[in-house]
Amino acid sequence: MQRQNKRRQNMRRGIIVLIIAVLVVGTAALFFQKSSPSTVSIPTTTTTTVGVVSTTCSSTAIAVTGFPTIACAAPAGTFGKAPTMVVPTTAAPTSMQVADLIKGTGATLKTGDKFTAQYVLADYASHKDLQSSWSAGGFSATLATGSLIAGWVKGLPGMKVGGRRELIIPPSLAYGATGQPGIPGNDTLVFIVDLLKIG
Repeated sequence: MQRQNKRRQNMRRGIIVLIIAVLVVGTAALFFQKSSPSTVSIPTTTTTTVGVVSTTCSSTAIAVTGFPTIACAAPAGTFGKAPTMVVPTTAAPTSMQVADLIKGTGATLKTGDKFTAQYVLADYASHKDLQSSWSAGGFSATLATGSLIAGWVKGLPGMKVGGRRELIIPPSLAYGATGQPGIPGNDTLVFIVDLLKIG
């Protein structure tokens, strides 16, 4: 009888030791596990971080007079739905490139007009989406120097309501050497803009 009791005690001790060992090893594994880097969003009143950048080129982009066209433009997608961003894998251009992904049929945007748009912004160097207005209900501004970066003031006139335009903007027409929070200095920017209304 004593031998059976001793065996039961030894078996219980063995099970307890085994459970403790599993807990210690599991905790250590979680503690020392390498974690992947977190995605940082840019906190502003009209933007949020958005999804993955595509690497598929579109062949349906429409050239915009006065600008070199974008060799690897984003797919056209559907107006009024968040676009899929494509950042070319070639070296960043030194001059601004513009293409219409969807040709609008409404009123034409002119310098000095108030307008409402949706946009997605990506970084040319890292191929990461940085900002989007799609979850905030749109972005309103006046198309004028001092209200917007020079690349928008230069690249949006002539766009029609209902259109989608892609802009690749060199640092000299964007945020220059200083950059902005979440946007490095000397950064080439890629925007896709849907023009919702003028006025």
